[in-house]
Amino acid sequence: MQTNLTKILYLLMLSAVSGLLSRTSVPLRLVSRVSTSRLFSSSGGIMDQVSESQRYLMDLNGYVVVKNVFTKDEIAEMNKVVTDNFEKVAHERLDPSIRNTKSGSAMSGSNPNRGRIDLGHILSWKDTPHFRNVLDHPKLVPYYHDFLGKGYRMDHMPFIIAQEKGSEGFSLHGGTIDVSSGEYNHFLAYSCNQGTIRNSLMAVSVVLADQPAGAGGFCIVRGSHKSNFKAPAAMITGDEHKEYIYQPETEAGDVVIFSEGTVHGALPWEMDYQRRVALYRFAPATCCYGRSYMEDGDIGWGGGGGG
Repeated sequence: MQTNLTKILYLLMLSAVSGLLSRTSVPLRLVSRVSTSRLFSSSGGIMDQVSESQRYLMDLNGYVVVKNVFTKDEIAEMNKVVTDNFEKVAHERLDPSIRNTKSGSAMSGSNPNRGRIDLGHILSWKDTPHFRNVLDHPKLVPYYHDFLGKGYRMDHMPFIIAQEKGSEGFSLHGGTIDVSSGEYNHFLAYSCNQGTIRNSLMAVSVVLADQPAGAGGFCIVRGSHKSNFKAPAAMITGDEHKEYIYQPETEAGDVVIFSEGTVHGALPWEMDYQRRVALYRFAPATCCYGRSYMEDGDIGWGGGGGG
C-alpha cells in the first residue's frame, strides 16, 4: 500500500514538472522517460545507498568522485555526439568581458588566444540518451537524494565545458561564505545537521576526457564549504597558496559531485587532447538558483559558473 502511494505521488510530481517544461523547449520526453522502476526497488526503497565513506568524504572535502558511472562505450558515444555538434553550437569565450580569469594570472593559461568553450543544447541531442540519463541515473540518484533530499530538481541548463591546451581556466568562485566578498551565500550554502547533508545548489560534472595529475581542469579548495572568511585575492587568481588548490585525478566515465558552497574553479589545460566535461546543477525541491527559463530553451552555450 505504501509503495503504491509513493509511486502515485511520484507520478503526480512528474505531471507538475511536465507543466513547467511545457513552457520551455525542453522535450517532454525528458519527463516521460523517467521510470519509477529505475528509482524504486520492489520494496519501495531506493535501489542503492550512498556509503558511509562517501558521505564522510562529502562532509570532509565538499565533493566526492563517483567512479565508472558511464562505461567506455557510453563515453565514446557521448564524445562522438559532442564532436558532431561542436561546430554548430560551440562558443569560445574570447571577448575580454566574458573571460573567466585575470589576464596574466596563474589561471589565465599559456595561450591568450584560447578561452573556455561552452556547448549547450545537450538535453536535446537525439543521437544518445546518456546526457539525459544523468537526470535520473541509478548510480547517481542515491547521491541526489542523500545530498539534496527527495524531490530534487534540475537547476540551470546543463552544458559541455571544453578546453584546448593552453586555454585559460576559471578563477576560484563559489563558497557558502563567498570567496570574494565574504558574504553568506544562502543560495549556495552547504549544511550538515544531525547527520543530514543538504546543499542549496549541487554540481554534477560528468568527466568525458581523462584528467590525470597535472592535467589542469577542475580544481577545488577542499573543506572550503565550511570556511567563514573570504579568500586572499591572490589565491582566487591562483597566484598564491597554490598548495591548497587541488586538482582531483579523474578518468572518463567518472562523475564529480560537489557543493557549490565549496570554492572551486579550473586550472589551465595542459594536455594535448581536449578537455571535456558535461556540467549539471541540481537543487532541493524548495530551492531555486536559476530563477527563469528561456522561452526558446537553452541559449546554446553555458552561462556563468563552472569549473
